[in-house]
Amino acid sequence: MKRTLGVVVASLLLCLSGFAASFSTPRTLRVDYYHTGNSHEEWFSLDRVVLEPLEWPGNLNKTIDESQLGNYLFEVRDQASGKLLYSRGFNSVFGEWRTTEEALHGNRTFSESLRFPSPDAPVEVSLKERAGSGFREVWEEVWKTVVDPKDKFVDRSRPPSPGALMELQKMGDPATKVDLLVLGDGYTAAERPKFEKDARRFVEALFSTSPFREHRKDFNVWGLCPAAEESGVSRPSSGIYRRSPVGASYDTFGTERYVLTTENRALRDVASFAPYEFIEILVNGQTYGGGGIFNQYATVAIDNLWAGYVGVHEFAHQFAGLADEYYTSDVAYLPAENKTEPWEPNVTALLDPANLKWKDLVVAGTPVPTPWDKEEFDRFERDIQRQRKELRAAGKPEAEMDELFRKEREKEDAMLGSQKFAGKVGAFEGANYEAKGYYRPEVDCIMFTRHKTFCAVCRRAIERVIGMYAG
Repeated sequence: MKRTLGVVVASLLLCLSGFAASFSTPRTLRVDYYHTGNSHEEWFSLDRVVLEPLEWPGNLNKTIDESQLGNYLFEVRDQASGKLLYSRGFNSVFGEWRTTEEALHGNRTFSESLRFPSPDAPVEVSLKERAGSGFREVWEEVWKTVVDPKDKFVDRSRPPSPGALMELQKMGDPATKVDLLVLGDGYTAAERPKFEKDARRFVEALFSTSPFREHRKDFNVWGLCPAAEESGVSRPSSGIYRRSPVGASYDTFGTERYVLTTENRALRDVASFAPYEFIEILVNGQTYGGGGIFNQYATVAIDNLWAGYVGVHEFAHQFAGLADEYYTSDVAYLPAENKTEPWEPNVTALLDPANLKWKDLVVAGTPVPTPWDKEEFDRFERDIQRQRKELRAAGKPEAEMDELFRKEREKEDAMLGSQKFAGKVGAFEGANYEAKGYYRPEVDCIMFTRHKTFCAVCRRAIERVIGMYAG
């Protein structure tokens, strides 16, 4: 009855906004495609069109994305009229990989997916990529395909069930809430009770952090845990290889702590059994690690001492498109040849200080750029990274790495907390993996160190995305 009432209300809203003719009590339609290329070219090919088992979980009155977030954007238009029906910005694993050294010398192919409410009539699905910079930034179409929901080749089969859906937090109709799926990977059937405990631990960590804490009632949280034959996931640098259900693995792009999956087909088939808009993958393991791709998924090694921080940090990447603000840790990405203004809401190239993107949050008297003891911080962090590499190279127990990180955070909190402009919004140099040329809003934030809170700019960015889905 609740779902029926929700659909009736949504239909009335759609009549007012002109969408009723296109979406009618829709299921979720998914376009799976292959994204191939290298650092300087890319091409696309259709894999399959899938009708997922469940109804569309989103708010049918909030189908158009006006956030301007992401390196990519897809649009769904009615083929007959050209009317825009649905759009979303996103990032992709390919988009990250193409900035690595490997992409300079060879091609790779990645599976990706576009999900939207199933229409009544044929639609054109257009994939666009961000091009240009600053005021000349535009969206350029890079691929288009026509999708007919009545086509006999639309895959209507039901994939194998990953197990019962867990209701970790139910706050209302999925259509009026942010729907988060917590997905286990590397859990055996016997470890399902462990997954449920782990999932609830992650949920509490997320909603103890502002601004998620204040918006807890805007979220539904679901859980799925497909059974793995072996416990854990792959970690090639340690000689560990697993065929886990959704393929999460350490050592992504050669970075030992970076955990992603490139098994998109498997991930989407498993996730289709839940009403979801966002995914957090809990990796059943203790070694520090995680990852996050905007509007795709986030990962966290849930048994690590720092899982609470990593889980929230990586979810912020996926949920709000927040950039990493740190710059002293090793990453696989090559530095940009030319500094351009990033689209991410929490970093800037400060090409025009008078028009700083978060200038409304800067208190009078705060200089831009904002001074801080960067040289002292950099010396300390270089030594931490040296010790970190030595511990990994020697195969030391994870407890020793945890202790190093504990000492690091203690020193960082004291050092950054004593800065003249601590807690104030400005433009602090060092962000986006680079020590020079990019700036972050505050001297400290969850996106910079293993800090406990988001800065004001990040909090606002998160709340804006909540507003895109809830209500």
